[in-house]
Amino acid sequence: MKTLNLTFKGSLGKKHVMKLNYASENLSAETVRQAMKDMASSQAFANDTEILYVTPLSAKYTETVTTPLFDDSDAE
Repeated sequence: MKTLNLTFKGSLGKKHVMKLNYASENLSAETVRQAMKDMASSQAFANDTEILYVTPLSAKYTETVTTPLFDDSDAE
């Protein structure tokens, strides 16, 4: 499974990552960059002390490989 990881700098200078599990795998860098800019300009993501997504820093796809050791879930 591929995950799209969007990294932003928050208003307090901390890095924050938004992980999207069901994002299209065919997005261009320009499309993702513009979407991140739009998210940052909305200032919709905040907690009590910080706006979480202020400056887009990076975007990347991360692929997770699962290697099962055993699965007894069907044995019942």
